[in-house]
Amino acid sequence: MTTNTWEIIDVKALQEMTSDHPVSYEEFLNVDSMHCGLYRLAAGSTDMQSPHDEDEMYYVLKGKAQLKLNDEVRQVTPGTLMYIQATQDHSFFEIEEDMVLLVIFASHSG
Repeated sequence: MTTNTWEIIDVKALQEMTSDHPVSYEEFLNVDSMHCGLYRLAAGSTDMQSPHDEDEMYYVLKGKAQLKLNDEVRQVTPGTLMYIQATQDHSFFEIEEDMVLLVIFASHSG
């Protein structure tokens, strides 16, 4: 958890530090209002995540796959930005190219 009031994050450097495992999540920021990480899915791997308790945003940095959200399917490629409401069932599949996604989880206050 950071105690800084601001931070500059080099996403390219973060990508170079990601794990070589077929599926990995590496958190790089965790503060009261949000936490962020890089999610890596190798081509052909299986996304085993389950619904989260927080709203989240995904931004595709590299790769190509399909995203299933409840009963809808959409293709995602670099530059795709996705918002997923808390508790919604979602997963990436048919991962054609190694994926690297920026993930931002927002904590609910209130």
